[in-house]
Amino acid sequence: MSVPVILTLLQALAVLGRRVVVNWDVGYVDIDRDGYGSRRAIGVNGVLPIPPVRVTVGDTLALTVHNSLNLTTSIHAHGLFQKGTNYMDGAASITQCGIPPGSQFTYEYVVQQAGTFWLHGHDHYQNADGLRTPLVVYDRGSPPVKYDEDILLSFEDWYTETFTERVRITLDPSLPFPPPHGIGFGLINGINGNITKPIHFQPGRAYRLRLINMSSTRWFQFSLPGHAMRVVEIDGMYTEPLDVDGVDIAPAQRYSVLVTAHSTNSFNYHFNATMYASFIPVEPGLSPRIFIGDIIYQQGAPFIQAGSYDDSFRWAKDIDLHALDQEPALPVDRSLELVIGISLYSTGQHLVYFNNITYAPPITPTLYTALGMGNMAMDERVYGPQAHAIVLKHNEVIELVIYNPEDALHPLHLHGHTFQITEYGPTNGLVPNNATAFPVVKNSGVPVKRDTVVVQPYQYVKLRFKADNPGVWMLRCHMDIHFAMGMALTFIEAPEVLQKTQKVPPGMLELCVKQGIKTTGNAAGNQGLDFTGLPPVPTIVLREG
Repeated sequence: MSVPVILTLLQALAVLGRRVVVNWDVGYVDIDRDGYGSRRAIGVNGVLPIPPVRVTVGDTLALTVHNSLNLTTSIHAHGLFQKGTNYMDGAASITQCGIPPGSQFTYEYVVQQAGTFWLHGHDHYQNADGLRTPLVVYDRGSPPVKYDEDILLSFEDWYTETFTERVRITLDPSLPFPPPHGIGFGLINGINGNITKPIHFQPGRAYRLRLINMSSTRWFQFSLPGHAMRVVEIDGMYTEPLDVDGVDIAPAQRYSVLVTAHSTNSFNYHFNATMYASFIPVEPGLSPRIFIGDIIYQQGAPFIQAGSYDDSFRWAKDIDLHALDQEPALPVDRSLELVIGISLYSTGQHLVYFNNITYAPPITPTLYTALGMGNMAMDERVYGPQAHAIVLKHNEVIELVIYNPEDALHPLHLHGHTFQITEYGPTNGLVPNNATAFPVVKNSGVPVKRDTVVVQPYQYVKLRFKADNPGVWMLRCHMDIHFAMGMALTFIEAPEVLQKTQKVPPGMLELCVKQGIKTTGNAAGNQGLDFTGLPPVPTIVLREG
């Protein structure tokens, strides 16, 4: 789709929609969310959890963020493409300077996609300390799936220590690595998972359950024993209906499932939400943590007890899902191979990387470099030695082949796009002798599209997307500790088109000016390839994994 067509569509949507004004004063709150005692967290307007934001396709969302923290902050609308408004993506150091303490900024854009999304902090890993909430975008007109009522369930992990402390014990060279695993606790709709409010069903009605995992580290498995579930949306993309017994939701992923209530209210039921991480040892009652909620048909009715998982249990799998729009697998113009690794670096820290490059943020935001460097914006080097910048041509179809020869799994999120998932398989030659052999599994027919995919240990995944959204877009691990350890890269998409079609609002540039950060130049704010001012690039001392 051409840029003029995109702009015309945005104007048409804006005429149809309303302006939704949301005001956030982002500040510290002391709160006990898990029964283990109060700690400092990040809330909005003095409260936590943060109320969900609900809009309709074509609405203009105006989110004013006042920063009452002692650090900069920014807000990312996770899953929104931000076509034509890359500067509103909210990734600090990538598409903007963070909002300084005491300042405010209004994120304002036309919402172009229907589906299930979320808003979260994208500066100093503030997502993990509470700065996160669902963003529900309703279809304008009738959605492609029919249901009577919408029910939102968000899942979070929560820890007794702040994320800053978790990063410190992970990256401090004087401390043992890896650090002790935090056990964590589970929250459902922002409150202690053990006291989750019940879901109320009425006989015969159809319900759309929107499931969002806003965790920084943990997975959630969700099921409704005694009820059939049908997947109809993942990560903001409608799918062909798929009947399943449960969904396994990685950090940053979202699902919509349709559930039709039974025809009688003679019994009540339970739902199951199990929080776990495969890399954390089993500890009864703590890892995994199992939360049982109530599905109430009638107060006082007896409960049907939940069954257990067995070999016949059907989990939703990406490779079994198909996009509702029936778009076939895209023909590939360029294939890029990315190999995940972790190594001991010259800083004494263990860092994570793609293709031996561990990410570190620039001084001047990457988007501003792409907009202000003219023809040099096509040169990947101007974005700095640790941005891991990859320049994409306008409208070329990219295939990412991502290899994970490690024993950790990674939920990878791509900003600005969804991607087709076409194939999984083993990392041949990179699998240890004691590892299970994995088969090659390909999508038959129309592949599913989503924005967050899990790369399993000792496996690869193939993804395809079209570079039709000029801008600067991150690919990052959404386990926040891995992001802090450098697991990210940046796609610089069609910078020559970007320079002609987008201009950063003056109020956004002012956020940099207030902090003495240059809004032009390379990654260091200098000309050409002079990176004076950037920290030294660490080197690998010992490869691990």
